Formats: sequence, C-alpha cells, structure tokens
Amino acid sequence: MVDLVSTSYPSIPTQTVEQHRIIAAIDMGTNSLHMVIVRIEPTLPAFSIIDREKETVRLGDRDLVTGNLKPEVMEKAIATLRRFQEIARTLKAETIVAVATSAVREAPNGKDFLQTVDKELGLSVDLIAGQEEARRIYLGVLSGMEFNNQPHIIIDIGGGSTELILGDSHEERSLTSTKVGAVRLTGELITTDPINNDEFQYLQAFVRGMLERSVEEVLANLKFGEVPRLVGTSGTAETLALINARDKLGYIPSTLNGYQLTFKDLREWVNKLRKMTNAERAAIPGMPEKRSEVILAGSIILLEAMTLLGVDSLTICERSLREGVIVDWMLAHGLIEDRLRYQVSVRDRSVLKVAKKFHVNLEYCDRVAKFAMSLFDQTQYLLHSWGEEERQLLWSSAILHNCGHYISHDSHHKHSYYLIRNGELLGYNETEIEIIANIARYHRKSPPKKKHENYNILSKKHRILVSQLSAILRLAVALDRRKIAAISQVKCEYRRNIKELHLRIFPSRLDDDCALELWSLDYKKGVFEEEFGVKIVAVLEKSSVVVGCNTD
Repeated sequence: MVDLVSTSYPSIPTQTVEQHRIIAAIDMGTNSLHMVIVRIEPTLPAFSIIDREKETVRLGDRDLVTGNLKPEVMEKAIATLRRFQEIARTLKAETIVAVATSAVREAPNGKDFLQTVDKELGLSVDLIAGQEEARRIYLGVLSGMEFNNQPHIIIDIGGGSTELILGDSHEERSLTSTKVGAVRLTGELITTDPINNDEFQYLQAFVRGMLERSVEEVLANLKFGEVPRLVGTSGTAETLALINARDKLGYIPSTLNGYQLTFKDLREWVNKLRKMTNAERAAIPGMPEKRSEVILAGSIILLEAMTLLGVDSLTICERSLREGVIVDWMLAHGLIEDRLRYQVSVRDRSVLKVAKKFHVNLEYCDRVAKFAMSLFDQTQYLLHSWGEEERQLLWSSAILHNCGHYISHDSHHKHSYYLIRNGELLGYNETEIEIIANIARYHRKSPPKKKHENYNILSKKHRILVSQLSAILRLAVALDRRKIAAISQVKCEYRRNIKELHLRIFPSRLDDDCALELWSLDYKKGVFEEEFGVKIVAVLEKSSVVVGCNTD
C-alpha cells in the first residue's frame, strides 16, 4: 500500500469513520475514460488501488462544424460508463465520483450529454474547469510521491488541454491550463502521414506560443535559488517513458513511478516519431493501442514545455487526476488531516481571493454572509431542508454578491454573475459555480425567471435552490443597508399556525431606529414571502441581544 502522503498522521478514532471504504473515481478525458477503484484506510489515512480501467473513447473527436460531441461517441461513452459502474458494483464500491474535463466542457451539447448520463445511468458527473482540474492533478501527484518540501512542476498532457502546476508539500503555488492537447492538435494541425516539415515546424511554433504564458506564470512563482523537479503524468508522458525504457533496458519496468526521461532521449524520440507513419508508430514495442495516432503531438508539447522551462529530465508519476479526485473526496469527508489541512479550506481561500481581485468590501460582505448564515440556520427544517453543502454555496454568494461593482454600479448584480462565473473558483465544479453566480445575480432587482437563460439552464432542483437561497440573501443584504453594522443580530420566530416569520431586529446602538434597514427589509421581503409562503413581520428590539429560534 502507498501512503496518501509520505508522512505520519494522527489516528482518526475508529468510531468516527468506517474502515476499508471502497471508492471509485472516473475521469472522462478528451482521449480516454479512466476509472480507478481504491480501498481507503481512514485510520492511516491511505488508499491502495485495487483496480484500474481504461477505454479510448475520443470525446475530443467532435463535430468540426458545430463543435458538438458526436452521437456515436456519446453512445460509446455511456456504454463504457455503464461497464465501469458494473465493475465498481462488483468490487463493492460505496460511491463513484466522476469528473469531465475539456472536451465536454467546450462542447455546446456537453451539459446535455451529462444530463443524459445522469438520466440513463443515475451517475452524476462533475464538470470541472481547467484550474480545478489542475488542482486535483496536484493532489493526485502529491498522494503518490514525496515532495520533501521542495518545489515541483507537474505537467499533465491530456487530449484537449495541458496543465502546468507548481507546488510543494504544502500548497499549489500556480495552477494553469492551456488549450493544447494531443488529440486536439492531432485533429486540427496534422494532415500528413508522416507529418511533413512545414506542418511539423508550425506545430512546434504553435505549441511554444500557447505554452509561453503558463510557463512564465509558473517560473514567476519560484523563489530565488529554487531548482524545481519536473514531474510528468498521464498518457503521453507514461507512453514515452514506457517505449524509452523498453528501448534502453530491453524490458518494461514493473512500475513507471520515478522513471526518469531525459530531455536528450525525448528529443531523439520526437525526431524518430516525426519520420514514421501512424502504422510504423503503432508497431513500436510497448506502444499502447491507439496512442500512436496522437503520440507525436503529445511529444511535441512535452518537448516544448521542457525547453521553455529549461529542465533536462522528467520524472514519471503514475497518479494524476483520478487519484486527485479520490484525495479531494477524502478531504471533503474529513478523512485527511495534518499536512493537507491547507487543502481543506481551498474553497474559502479561493472565494476570498476572487473577492480581493475584484476589490470587494470584505468587512461589509462578511456581515452580509453572517446574516445569511443566521437566517439559513434559523429557518432550516422550518422553511427549507437544505444542508451544509448548500449553506457553503450561500456563504460564497454572500461574500461575492457585490463584486460586480468592479465593472459598474449599474446592474452590478448582473456583472457579479459574470465575474463569479468566470472567476476560476477552486474547489467547486461547474454546476456549483453556476449556482453561486445565480444566487449572487438575484440578490436584488428581479427574482429568478425561467426566461433568464442563466437560470433556465439549471436543473429543477437547482432552480429551487437558487430561488430560495437568493431570497435569503436579499434579506441579509437589507439588514446592512447602510453598510455600518447598524444591526447586531436577528432572531427568527416562526409562527406556523398563521404562517408568519417574525424577525426581531437588535440594533448595535440603542439610539438607532434602523429606519433604512427596516424600510429595506420591507421592500425586499416580497420575494422571500412568495418563495416560502410566509408573511414576514420585522420588529425592532431595544432589549439585550438573545439567541435561538422559536416556533409555535
């Protein structure tokens, strides 16, 4: 068994977690669908891999005119996912965590495809953005190799994108994702077999130009005197290491973990591969089935990246995104402590980073968030049944609801939606980011309407969630109308028999009548009243502050 990270952990009491939990993770990549099934031992915590599955589906082979995923490819993907489910069920996996990346993310019909997967298979797939994909790749690599507190640059060459990550044992310093991948480049830029000189030179120049910004960002986050190690993950790097090892050693090593591929060997392989036809590449000993079609483009990406980074060797790590999905699941379920504790708060830190980026008044938004959390908690199981995950989405929306002022005061709620939607929040999938953005979008002005495209694209359950949580956020915003912390606390009393929610308002100063806040509550309460089917009665209290929630 390989430790999650090579360090000692305090034991987690056995009564709090179940031992030997089995989890499956699926990565729906541009080139292939992968599944890993692991056995988790929470008391270490560690996990061991008990099965791996792979199917080359080529989701990235999209319609050239529309950009849509092709029907036959979607059918093959669904059949593969069904097979994966059966294997996971046979191995007694308690849950399957699935993610989709660039091919599905960029396809106009990508979300419709994931809805079909959910409907036919009952499998919920998280659509993750490029930076979030990079973060989980970092977690996967960190679970499989020791960083020794030294900086490591991770390169993950996928079918549709390449992730470059700079991290150490404690945190990721830079997360980048560039739209150059082995399948994408092969389909768009290679038309000759073997590739002719003009196409080869153009491909090199194109890749170099696309990678420059990511490389600059990674190098800018290195500290003076640091010499990072380059780590390669996924199909391209593993294939090159495999065929190189077979060529040099005469056999395939039992594991590629830790295998080093030199820049000199890589350059020689690129020069060999460019002169071969696809059939000749397929005949190379050790070349995986169908990898020969895209290996040249992937090799050029790796060669140009190493050239720009100025490194002379690449170390292989066999863990990547799908193992990172497992680690992220363990983090979310409280199974990891100590050295990765920093990662547990990735959502909060990411929200605050975006808030600072758009010059949000954090002191004010924190008060709004606290009011929103208080209203959420006091009405839970009385007016709604949302749980901790939804509460966290509300907090994020409350912190970011005003970020649209960065663009303009006019219609700033709409600008907030756009900035949140494109703010590269980490720790969230695409659906969660869409929910956060929508809740912020509806903190003022018009309530959610089905004619609004940003609202209508959500599932029915998520539309209800946005409608209810945005109604709570409206009240929270009203409670700090003057942005001076005029109100210290709100106590809710739900009178079930007459369907009234009484809000007892406690001012921070006894001589403040909070007239503007009360007026704002009265103005904004209509949306909340309609959504929850109650009447709101707000009363200003002059007595000492109390806590709790009463019902009758």
